[in-house]
Amino acid sequence: MLKLLAFVLPLGLDSFAVAAALGARRPGAAQRWRLSALFVLFEAGMPLIGLAIGAPLARAVGSAADYVAAAALVAAGVWMLVADENDEEQAAGRMLSASGWAVVVIGLSISLDELAIGFTLGMAGLPVVAVVVAIGVQALVASQLGLALGARIGEAWRERAERLAGVLLILLGVWLFVARLAG
Repeated sequence: MLKLLAFVLPLGLDSFAVAAALGARRPGAAQRWRLSALFVLFEAGMPLIGLAIGAPLARAVGSAADYVAAAALVAAGVWMLVADENDEEQAAGRMLSASGWAVVVIGLSISLDELAIGFTLGMAGLPVVAVVVAIGVQALVASQLGLALGARIGEAWRERAERLAGVLLILLGVWLFVARLAG
């Protein structure tokens, strides 16, 4: 259970930060549920895509696959730390009125950390269904909280949540790397 939480908590913080940026724009109730559905769809679906890409990649790189997976988590965490917050704010703003393929592109852009989690699922020994369900639940809860509180909390709190998520992903990647070395 603790390992599952270690995978899901950073994602929840990131989902909250993005949803809070959207909530600062004060979307209506119907829009909030539409956005939450998009969060759940993309954030629960991306680990499956990561797993689908990661499994053949793992076979191709052999014993180095565990290290590649840990590096993917570290890279996702570093990306979250150095990414321009204005880009995410703009993507969040576009998500409010997007439709069609634009929703797909924006959804993919905000769920890249879940893709990295998908790469690491095999190495972590966690059941895929449990992870995907947990990510879907956290996406729903975090997005609804972020959308509801976004106008009430400042940008600094949103940025802190995203930075903490980045640090936690880096620590998770390092932990998996060290566990692989020790094992």
